[in-house]
Amino acid sequence: MKIAEVTQMIEAVAPLGLQEGWDNCGLQVGDPDGEATGALLCLDVTEAILDEAIAKGLNLIITHHPLIFRGLKSITGKTHIERIVMRAIKNGIAIYSAHTNMDSAWGGVSHLIAKKMGLVDVEVLCPQADAQSGLGVVGNLPCEEDALHFLTRVKEIFNVGAIRYGGDTSRPVRRVAICGGAGVEFVGNAIAQGADVYVTGDVKYHDFQGVTDSILIADIGHYESEYYTKEIFSEIITKKIPNFAVQYAELEKNPINYL
Repeated sequence: MKIAEVTQMIEAVAPLGLQEGWDNCGLQVGDPDGEATGALLCLDVTEAILDEAIAKGLNLIITHHPLIFRGLKSITGKTHIERIVMRAIKNGIAIYSAHTNMDSAWGGVSHLIAKKMGLVDVEVLCPQADAQSGLGVVGNLPCEEDALHFLTRVKEIFNVGAIRYGGDTSRPVRRVAICGGAGVEFVGNAIAQGADVYVTGDVKYHDFQGVTDSILIADIGHYESEYYTKEIFSEIITKKIPNFAVQYAELEKNPINYL
């Protein structure tokens, strides 16, 4: 099985054409015609995860966040990105990213979050022309929930150290908008689609101001909101080639800690 054959399976679900203009998805390091010994799945490539891939004999790392966002003017090992690139090439490790294309794909990141929350009647929050792709989703809980009960349940599902929230928790929650990662810019879409709560990550102080009279905003953290993305990669690959070695990175960890 060639590396390109594995990555094409992901692109069949999340075409590269769905990525945002600022993004850099696809194969970033490695030979697409090389034979794939197995895939290590992660949210971010770190030097520790590269070590893990080497130790396990897996020569393809599939990650959500791209290792390389901007052009590298030199590769001398002075940054962790340069060191990872150098060592990946030296050890024959390919690195592939599916980021905002997987965010916008039907069945992608926000859809998986909605499934974990138990939402039904799910639609795209910011639809593109075909209405089947776009960033974020909005859906309904099967039954109305107390807002604080809902937030506590989300905290448990996504193993969140602390939820930052703003808005009126005395109002019950039924309609839920979601955008994995940093999606506060779409809070207006959530309000327009009648959401009672908007769940996303990386919400800044001033983002809570001016809108929390209309909607409850819940910041569950960037890492936490995208942690389950590895499940999408695994399902895509193992459904097509069940005997292919696919493993979740054991050394994956949130760079942010809670005290």
